[in-house]
Amino acid sequence: MVIGVLKEIKANENRVSLLPVGAELLKEHGHEVLVEKNAGLGSGFPDELYEEVGAKIVDSAAEIYRQADMIMKVKEPLPQEYDLIREEQIVFTYFHFAASEELTRAIIRSRCVAIAYETIETADGKLPLLTPMSEVAGRMAVQEGAKYLERTHGGRGILLGGVPGVEPATVLVIGGGTVGTNAAKMAAGLGARVYILDIDLDRLRYLSDVMPPNVIPMMSNAHNIRELLKRADLVICGVLIPGGKAPKLITRESLKLMKKGAVIVDVAIDQGGSTETSHPTTHHDPIYEVDGVIHYCVANMPGAVPETSTIALTNATLPYAVEIADKGYKKAIQENPEIKKGANIVLGKVTYKAVADAFGLEYTPIEEVLA
Repeated sequence: MVIGVLKEIKANENRVSLLPVGAELLKEHGHEVLVEKNAGLGSGFPDELYEEVGAKIVDSAAEIYRQADMIMKVKEPLPQEYDLIREEQIVFTYFHFAASEELTRAIIRSRCVAIAYETIETADGKLPLLTPMSEVAGRMAVQEGAKYLERTHGGRGILLGGVPGVEPATVLVIGGGTVGTNAAKMAAGLGARVYILDIDLDRLRYLSDVMPPNVIPMMSNAHNIRELLKRADLVICGVLIPGGKAPKLITRESLKLMKKGAVIVDVAIDQGGSTETSHPTTHHDPIYEVDGVIHYCVANMPGAVPETSTIALTNATLPYAVEIADKGYKKAIQENPEIKKGANIVLGKVTYKAVADAFGLEYTPIEEVLA
């Protein structure tokens, strides 16, 4: 199989989908690897490292789309790429379809095989290709939130951990999954008073056991969210519905409850955001203000720390990429239930129900498409 690795073109996205060592492994399995010029440079991996292991450097994305049987990316295709995607070409990347009907319909029209990192799921419900980036984003959320609480950025002008004689900031983390757990740990480590909300009592019991004393797990409901918004200096939204739109848990009206200069970091923006007033931003222009509340809604947060996040991501994606390349997409989907969960749109059919539900599209089970 010919594997194509593209240079990311999303604003300020410096990650790459395959390391030289991954290219070396694919070559050992008998596959050809094409890498777009300077694809790995932003993550610290120049072209020479790929060439040393037998990958071929290609000047343009268009040429890779023309030759490759499987495209590997980090972020979703952008409009200028839609017409380059070929029928039955495998595209293996983060798609987050529920956040964009335009992207969803474009991939349907292309009749490609869209296998989404974010919905590959193990038997115990874990999301192995989303987890490493959720870990990065959760930790970054506190780092960015603390920065934008500074008065120089329009924030309240408070230090997250306070100092002796001055109380610390209050951090509200909505969602006790991977993003929320990492955010709570980081905020607690800086000395903040942290409330972490979730709807799963078993998860709350677990968090109560493992978190330090300055983290208070609470049931997530409308009342608790409203009450804690009044106290919060920093709010981190980390709720995930795999493949589906994020629930809107903070309304425009709720912003009136918050302190002026408070900060919301909406990590759920990849799936549409958990705040009614959220819209995607970039690392170049990361924040905006609504009713005195600063919103940070960068849709590719880990792209700011590419050396860390690229290695973390490719450690997780490589085994799946090798399996898809070795077996072909049909056999890989049929034999590996985890890859089967990743098949979102195949040959013009929406094969992941949450994506179909997001836009009222027809859902077709993957078994019917492959048959």
